[in-house]
Amino acid sequence: MLAKTLLGEPIIFCRPHDGKAFALRDVCPHRAMPLSYGIFDGQEVECCYHGWRFNGLGTCTHIPSLIGHEGVTPSNIQIRSYPIRETQGGLWIYMEDAKVKSDQPPSPFIQDILPDQAPVITEIMRFPCYIDHAVVGLMDPAHGPFVHTSWWWRSRHSIHEKSKPFEPSYLGFTMRRHKPSRNSFAYKILGAKPETEISFQLPGIRIEHIRAGKIVVCNLTSVTPINDIETEITHSIYTNSSWLKLLTPFIRPFARKFLNQDRSVVVMQQEGLKHEQNLMLIRDSDTQARWYYQLRNEFSRSQTEARAFVNPVKETVLKWRS
Repeated sequence: MLAKTLLGEPIIFCRPHDGKAFALRDVCPHRAMPLSYGIFDGQEVECCYHGWRFNGLGTCTHIPSLIGHEGVTPSNIQIRSYPIRETQGGLWIYMEDAKVKSDQPPSPFIQDILPDQAPVITEIMRFPCYIDHAVVGLMDPAHGPFVHTSWWWRSRHSIHEKSKPFEPSYLGFTMRRHKPSRNSFAYKILGAKPETEISFQLPGIRIEHIRAGKIVVCNLTSVTPINDIETEITHSIYTNSSWLKLLTPFIRPFARKFLNQDRSVVVMQQEGLKHEQNLMLIRDSDTQARWYYQLRNEFSRSQTEARAFVNPVKETVLKWRS
């Protein structure tokens, strides 16, 4: 069992003997006891307070105190269960609005990063901010020379003009495959001639797919809202390179430092957000942030109106200096 709070809701994750994980609301409907304090026998969860048992569908299967004359049928008692999918070494659940029922929950992503491979590195960090600020900060292309100032990444003295082609993609947009910027030292250790493609997908999924000859490196960053003031960032790195896998103990500190630099600037930003909520998003360096808000609003409207999602992003080339 693993208890976790997502979007302000208590959730319990369980993996039964058959290996297929499930997720339930972590509250027993009897006396509101968190089920995660109870017992999971590899098939069902038992509440520690009165022994009520629930299966992976959230259906009550047993109430020990019943004699038979109470008129209570355990199977009529249900707690909320969540659609769940396991892929790329992560568990993803769909938390729909109670007022909006979806026949087909959106896929967390439609492409395989590296089939049948678990991440070689996973770093998880909490940002003390609302999800929007975490997403916008992580997709921002202009902050690198000022926030991520490191010898192995870039400096403010290497700023130059950039031009990147973008196109709409599933629930988001994609920066098409291109050569990385010459002021990004980290790409150079891959050798050959690296090319990268970066995609974003609602609600907060960023995938960078790097190829350098036969070497493939994928970075998956997922932004998970915990509540209105806290967001969890999960950064996973995948590769098919044996020698890069051997270097993971040395790469991990760099990945963590990179994330912590983003976290530090978000912490400072919160002081200003107490006094000013309106953000000035300019063209072209902030266009991806503007797309994010447009995508989010269109998805919400399409769900409320029970219609197909219409991607507001159009194919274009963005230019900025960084």
